[in-house]
Amino acid sequence: MSLGEDDAAEVFKYLGPREVQKIGSAMAALKSLNRDEISNVLDDFCAQASEKTSVGSSSTDYIKQVLRKALGDDRAANLIDRILQGGDTSGIEGLKWMDSAAVAELIKNEHPQIVATILVHLDRDQASEILLHFSERLRNDALLRIATLDGIQPAALRELNDVLTKLLSGTDNIKKAPMGGVRTAAEILNFMPATHENAVIEGVKTFDSDLAQKILDQMFTWDNVMEIDDRGIQVLLREVPSEGLILALKGSTQDFRDKIFKNMSTRAAETLKEDLEAKGMVRVSEVEAQQKEILKIVRRLGEEGEIQLGGKAEEAFV
Repeated sequence: MSLGEDDAAEVFKYLGPREVQKIGSAMAALKSLNRDEISNVLDDFCAQASEKTSVGSSSTDYIKQVLRKALGDDRAANLIDRILQGGDTSGIEGLKWMDSAAVAELIKNEHPQIVATILVHLDRDQASEILLHFSERLRNDALLRIATLDGIQPAALRELNDVLTKLLSGTDNIKKAPMGGVRTAAEILNFMPATHENAVIEGVKTFDSDLAQKILDQMFTWDNVMEIDDRGIQVLLREVPSEGLILALKGSTQDFRDKIFKNMSTRAAETLKEDLEAKGMVRVSEVEAQQKEILKIVRRLGEEGEIQLGGKAEEAFV
């Protein structure tokens, strides 16, 4: 919003659909800021941006060009498919720009296997939102199929083309793409509210209890935050609003709270303790919702390499 309409529009051209949606919502909710607040934000951004390089940007086109020059078109084609894991699914981009409710309405009457195949191509948080618009039966069936999906066959891609107007570019030469699986199912469930999450897991258990346990093992839950090392907790605390942290801690054990307190300054810890005592009773649903929001931050920081997840921080130095 500080750039002006023309320059901001140029920036938006380089963002993905979910990024545009999230930033647009944040812009709409932004209240008036004073000059110092804007200056601080821009200074922080410039400091972070100055540490970045161009390495890794537009890597897909670079990889394709290098391999074609080195190996020729025919030999490079198969290798490109394997490296990019069948990433040429441009048709799916149309769904990524759509509202989750609209996508759910569009695909809810399709066969659950087709629904599952579509969902694994979407961002995990969008797929989770779409599942929430389904009936409980379809939601459980789709998640189960995602968890047991080990790839997308050319025939399935052709079927998707027929169902959703060339959603994926399926041809006889397309190689099986490694999509779906237990990890994908767990990642989608991570974005789902706790009540729906538990219902889906119970649904999977009735079909295959071992599979349900494998999904649970792959999920990163609120309790898993305890496994993050102290440095990671300190990084996380810089990202979490104080009011959100207070609400999330209302439903946490004393051991969990103590881990948070010890990674704060003495003064900040004392203030947090006082705020927790003064908060009073809150709805469990509100606590769980806030914990989910913080877990989104945890996963983002993990993907960016800012923190180590799953208690593996020490292993990284062995």
